[in-house]
Amino acid sequence: MFKKILGWFFLVLFAGIAIAIFFKYFFVFGEGVKSGELNYAVKKGNIFKTYEGKLIQEGIRTQSTGAGLSSNEFEFSIANDSIYQILESNSGKSFDLHYKEYHGVIPWRGNTRYIVDKVVEIREAKPRGF
Repeated sequence: MFKKILGWFFLVLFAGIAIAIFFKYFFVFGEGVKSGELNYAVKKGNIFKTYEGKLIQEGIRTQSTGAGLSSNEFEFSIANDSIYQILESNSGKSFDLHYKEYHGVIPWRGNTRYIVDKVVEIREAKPRGF
């Protein structure tokens, strides 16, 4: 009887851990489109080489980065080589990028929770002026 209860306990524990890992790292929490000027697209990493990029969105430009209303920078990871090639060859242009947001970061997927999986539109950048 004790072995049966212990077996069920470990089965439920294993299932709970598997579900938690799925929701943390593989469940798509949100998705959408961000627009802005491509600042950079790079391939980097010590062990896992991933594609990363940064989009500068229109609006009031500030020195602060990260979460908050004043930040206009969108740092993201790139899903595959073909999207990276499109971004790299059109650096400095304006993009509409479709992304998926996850709760957690996996090293071989990228350095951010935001994964760009599609280029929606490419436009010439607006001239900057006063």
